[in-house]
Amino acid sequence: MTLPTEETRPADETGPAQADRLAERTRPAASPGGAPALRFPAGFLWGAATAAYQIEGAVAEDGRTPSIWDTFSHTPGATAGGDTGDVACDHYHRYRDDVALMSELGLGSYRFSVSWSRVQPAGRGPADRRGLDFYRSLTDELLAAGITPALTLYHWDLPQELEDAGGWPARDTAYRFAEYAGLVADALDDRVELWTTLNEPWCSAFLGYGSGVHAPGRTDPVDALRAAHHLNLGHGLAVQALRAALPGSAQVTVSLNPAAVRPRTAGPADQDAARRIDALATRVFTGPMLRGAYDEDLLADTAAVTDWSFVQDGDTALAQQPLDGICLNYYTPNVVSAAPEGTEPERQDGHGASAHSPWPGADRVAFHRQPGEQTAMGWSIDPSGLTELLLRFHREAPGVPLYVTENGAAYPDSPDEDGRFHDPERIAYLRSHLAAVHEALRAGADVRGYFVWSLLDNFEWAWGYDKRFGLVHVDYATQRRTPKSSAGWYGQVARTGLLPQE
Repeated sequence: MTLPTEETRPADETGPAQADRLAERTRPAASPGGAPALRFPAGFLWGAATAAYQIEGAVAEDGRTPSIWDTFSHTPGATAGGDTGDVACDHYHRYRDDVALMSELGLGSYRFSVSWSRVQPAGRGPADRRGLDFYRSLTDELLAAGITPALTLYHWDLPQELEDAGGWPARDTAYRFAEYAGLVADALDDRVELWTTLNEPWCSAFLGYGSGVHAPGRTDPVDALRAAHHLNLGHGLAVQALRAALPGSAQVTVSLNPAAVRPRTAGPADQDAARRIDALATRVFTGPMLRGAYDEDLLADTAAVTDWSFVQDGDTALAQQPLDGICLNYYTPNVVSAAPEGTEPERQDGHGASAHSPWPGADRVAFHRQPGEQTAMGWSIDPSGLTELLLRFHREAPGVPLYVTENGAAYPDSPDEDGRFHDPERIAYLRSHLAAVHEALRAGADVRGYFVWSLLDNFEWAWGYDKRFGLVHVDYATQRRTPKSSAGWYGQVARTGLLPQE
């Protein structure tokens, strides 16, 4: 399978003729069961996503060295139940069966990440052939099954040796990341068409170095902002390394988790709170990556934290590299307000309990849960935020295709008396969010693919194994995989390109 092209997808739906073609491609149709359905364009990429540390296991096999998540998860009190990714879903040994399962479900693409410390154990220097061979075998298996590999270079598992040398707050890490990107590209250039540099750099910077609820667990607001900048720089350098190594047909992207921020009231103080969070959650990355500069309000908001002297001349120009797509991850919006003086701001932003804020320069911003349904994560269900973000990026990056690379929901799945897992809540969540994607398509956004989070139940970072997002249930004691009802439902959508309305 090949990626969507200009022949199968509209490029910039702005004129009347383009709008007519888009309307035809997305017009309502009858589903196989006769119920009204929403039609997605031909060539739309349907997939599921995972991340290396969350599923692979085999953390000390074939030359792999510890990452920051190995160290963090083995730190007492860092994860729920003291859970670690030592075994996880044992995907390292079971990847062939997992690919066969993807094929049975009818997936067109699989988004996975590469373990940096499996490929380049010291975080610098030559690659380990055994690590590269694993990803060669995985991609070969995918291609043989007709499934498009979508590779993410960095999904939060920095080699521990690089963290010991300073981690992302250290400038050298950006250059090491570019070197690593080149090694992976040289090994897989004939197998992978869709490449992503970073996954959710906000989490890497602000949860890893600000609030400390993610690895490496540091709590310095200056380090968080330094890390954000060096992630921007590393992205730009990695794009250059990929362009130098990959064929011209390869597509290079980045995966962001921008915030859909809503002020609690229309008052100016709440509006300003929303502006501050938008700057820290979204524009701290889109400024350099898309416009080649940090926004002045971000610099002013954080001036009491740092003078940004770690930004060197030319850095933001390096971060602004041409992209073949922008990938967006979305779960829930952020509702914020200004915290009244003399009160403690509410910290219900869904990122774990910590005495340290992940929002430098926004200490007087309070977060609020929306009323209504929530997932097991305590996240409000509001698909309108996904439409909002897709249309925002359609406006701010005109002509650049968009992908939804993570969207899904955790629920406390339990088997029935026959051992089957029925998850109507997850189906309802996915249906509503796919309808939100379709709404963005109808409004002109060039959305080319959607990836469920996640294929398998897995190690859900600081929440350990307590939260299950998977289409497929995993019995961690036996490693038995059991597709849930949502897996069959999503597979039908992927095979037909039709979204049932009921």
